[in-house]
Amino acid sequence: MFAIIQTSGHQHKVQPGQTIDVDRLGTDAGGEVTFDQVLLVSKDDGSVVAGSPTVDGAQVVGVVDAHHRGPKIRVFRRKRRKGMRRTTGHRTDLTRVRITNITEI
Repeated sequence: MFAIIQTSGHQHKVQPGQTIDVDRLGTDAGGEVTFDQVLLVSKDDGSVVAGSPTVDGAQVVGVVDAHHRGPKIRVFRRKRRKGMRRTTGHRTDLTRVRITNITEI
């Protein structure tokens, strides 16, 4: 069984027991989080329920494992023939979520 969820503008394919990294959530570590925007649910018997845009009554439940920061991204900008060069960096704040249950009514 798997589901496709949408959170913070990103889509993730999730299964029970899987861990995913999503944008920083306000839940403390060890807390439970519920994703209501479920776009597709595939059951073990092979049937697929697709929503338009979301599946009514479907939820994905997970537990927050930790908060961490993503890898450093270096951004280098330059303009030719001007001598302008700028280097900036960016690290995204992430939350690691362990998926525990997928429910579909």
